[in-house]
Amino acid sequence: MIKGKSLIDPSDFTREEFREIFDLAHQIIINPENYSKSCEGKVLATLFYEPSTRTRFSFEAAMLRLGGKIIGFSEPNSSSVAKGESIADTIRTIECYADIAVMRHPKEGAPRIASQYVTMPLINAGDGGHQHPTQTLTDILTIERLKGNIENKVYGFCGDLKFGRTVHSLIKFLSNYEDVRFILISPEELRIPEYIREAMKKNNKPFVEVEKMEPYLKDIDFLYMTRVQRERFFNEEDYIRLKDKFILDMDKMKYASPTTYILHPLPRVNEISIEVDNDPRAQYFQQAKNGMFVRMALILKLLGIC
Repeated sequence: MIKGKSLIDPSDFTREEFREIFDLAHQIIINPENYSKSCEGKVLATLFYEPSTRTRFSFEAAMLRLGGKIIGFSEPNSSSVAKGESIADTIRTIECYADIAVMRHPKEGAPRIASQYVTMPLINAGDGGHQHPTQTLTDILTIERLKGNIENKVYGFCGDLKFGRTVHSLIKFLSNYEDVRFILISPEELRIPEYIREAMKKNNKPFVEVEKMEPYLKDIDFLYMTRVQRERFFNEEDYIRLKDKFILDMDKMKYASPTTYILHPLPRVNEISIEVDNDPRAQYFQQAKNGMFVRMALILKLLGIC
């Protein structure tokens, strides 16, 4: 039973608790109508201090498909945050009206701080360049549906590995499983943060850091592409210099195995050519749809309904 817990970092749940969520998500995909009234009378609050399409819409769609209601804001200037209200006061007020809340914030650690002021479950929908645990749930559900399990695999991550919170969350999660290896493809300036590197070393997970994808594509089970995030750069010149460093096109796809799947947390800019979209190995739009199902499962578990 996971009822009442908050999900701020992947380390907040045990492997057994995550297993409950994934198993339920698989059931929802098979029989969604069985859960269409599960959250009648429940309210989800969405607190998005940063722009979002997939994460916000998938949470809202998840709650609506479960029969619940939604309140919240999609940008802080439409709330009392614009008047200087603190995170603590905002979240304590929201708890008066909602049963569960989702927060995205540009400052690392903001959702963790907010969770200390409420008893309702709070879900981190991304905090700065730190963590994005529900994207990790989306990624893992997608991996399981494509290859059955997450162990005994080679995972490639390409692009902005320094600021990519989706990458950080997923590597931390995968590091807890057996026989996984990592190929980290990025320019030196965008390499993985030291704390993620230490997590891999602590769990004895082999990894290499390289600057070219082609020599490694044939060995990779899942290639996780990321965009270079303009909003994380202080220097525009650095962004312009690095933004087109890695572009996956059909010429590069020729180096990949027939069973190398391409994932991306989206949005993309130009790091994956649109011609790749028609390749059956491109799974990023199905990945986005899976995000709704796994968030349905998460909501149900945190509310103690299933």
